[in-house]
Amino acid sequence: HLRTALAGPLPAALDRDDLPERAARLLEYVWTETVRPSWERRRHVLEADVGARTARVSRGGWAAVLDELRPGTRWLGGNRFQVNTHVYPPREIAGAQLVFVPVTPQTGWVSWDEPPSRYAVVYPCAGVLADADARRSSVSAALGALLGAARAEVLVLLDAPLSTTQLTAVTGQALGSVGRHLRVLREAGLVERRRAGRSVLYARTDAGRVLVRAAAPDSGRARAR
Repeated sequence: HLRTALAGPLPAALDRDDLPERAARLLEYVWTETVRPSWERRRHVLEADVGARTARVSRGGWAAVLDELRPGTRWLGGNRFQVNTHVYPPREIAGAQLVFVPVTPQTGWVSWDEPPSRYAVVYPCAGVLADADARRSSVSAALGALLGAARAEVLVLLDAPLSTTQLTAVTGQALGSVGRHLRVLREAGLVERRRAGRSVLYARTDAGRVLVRAAAPDSGRARAR
C-alpha cells in the first residue's frame, strides 16, 4: 500500500523488514501518550457530534448534513456526493459501505480498504463541540450577561440533544455545575429533557432557540438593516 501511495520505491527508512513491528510500537506510543489521557473527553465529544448531526438529519435531511461535514463536501443530488474540491474522476461505490467517522482534530480525509468494499469519510467534529475557543466565541456577550457565561455556554450547546455527561466533557465544567445550569434553564422554559434508552438528553425549547438567536452577535445588525 505504501508503494502504491508513493507511486514509486520506498524511502530507505521505510524499506525494512521490521517496519510493521516498528509502526505498531509507534501507534501504541501515540495512543498511550497522546490519546488515552484525554480519551474520555474525546469520546463524549464524538458522541455529541453524532447526536447533533443525527438531529440535523431530522430537521434538514441528509443533504443539509453532508453539505456541512467539512469544507468541500456537498450533496450533488442523483445519488452523487462530492467529498472534496479536487478534480478527480467520479468513483462508483454502489454495493460498498460508506461510513462517516468524526475526529476531534479540525481536519478530514477519505479512505478505503483494498479491494474497495468500504469507504470512510473522516470529518472534524463541529467546532463548537471540539474547539473551546470556537465554543466561547459562539456565546454572545449579551447572552453571557443575561445568564452567566457558563450557563449561556450550556444553552448554546443544546442546539442538538446532549446528555449531562456529554455536556460535562465538552464544557469542562463540573457535573454538579452542569446539573444546576440545566435545572435553572428547565425551570425558565429554555430547555427540555427526554429519555433516549438509558440516557436522559437535554435540548433547547422553542423559547431557548429564540433567545439564542436574538442574542446572537449579528442579530442587532440584522435588525438595524
